[in-house]
Amino acid sequence: MTWRIRGGALSLEAPVVMGIVNLTPDSFSDGGLLGGVDAALAHARRLVEEGAALLDVGGESTRPGARPVPAAEERARILPFVRRAASELGVPVSVDTRKAEVARSALDEGAAIVNDVSGLAFDARMGEVVAAEGAGLVLMHMRGVPATMAELATYSDVAAEVAQELGAAVDRARRVGISDDAVVLDPGLGFAKTAEQSLELLADLAPIRALGFPVLVGPSRKSFLGSVLGVPPERRVSGTVAACVAAYLGGARIFRVHDVEPVVQALAVARAILQAGGGEGAVATARSGRA
Repeated sequence: MTWRIRGGALSLEAPVVMGIVNLTPDSFSDGGLLGGVDAALAHARRLVEEGAALLDVGGESTRPGARPVPAAEERARILPFVRRAASELGVPVSVDTRKAEVARSALDEGAAIVNDVSGLAFDARMGEVVAAEGAGLVLMHMRGVPATMAELATYSDVAAEVAQELGAAVDRARRVGISDDAVVLDPGLGFAKTAEQSLELLADLAPIRALGFPVLVGPSRKSFLGSVLGVPPERRVSGTVAACVAAYLGGARIFRVHDVEPVVQALAVARAILQAGGGEGAVATARSGRA
């Protein structure tokens, strides 16, 4: 029930909310809204005040069809923020990047976690950087790259196949010396998944949980919610809350979101209800049909 990250450990006894700080001009939901380090820090500080236990900062959009960003540009976007956030905000900072060079620079500036959407498949040096720095690691499932991933969303059993491919990512991490207690798994909702496949994954996280690692989900404002609700990203907050609660009931413990306060509140109530009914273990019993 803990996640070892650089400089310490993060308790997962209660749900943990990760606040998103996008420093990109072209993210699907909030690209270009944070102009400059001061604005980004003010936004991040608000997320922490709302209950974010950690922050995830990214400088390259990985939405479907997004163009690659050179490492130098990505570093220029995020490093001034990472430097100040790590020293001023009092919560761990995660860097959302596929590039070892960017990850190393962010860790040098105080980041504690690397969130690799490629699951160590994009940059062969990434695992070595994470291992050497003792950082926490999020291994996300994705096929291909943002420009091609939509074409690769073909599965006969999406939950089982995502779990199998995440298992291969775990093997990559172990081969370079990353310890299991540093690893968290993310099914990659919307990444090489149709809307229906993302919903199926949220309905059945058990194959991923069976790998033995904490599970992170990132449903925030994504298009699969839009397919259900028929509204644009900025109006998908309630859908995000519902997806997070469903994922929590399915065993997820870390929730990467734009809108922190409503998710924190919903998860706190869900946890209180479970505890009142006999504890969080009752969920697994109910889902197995033995209740």
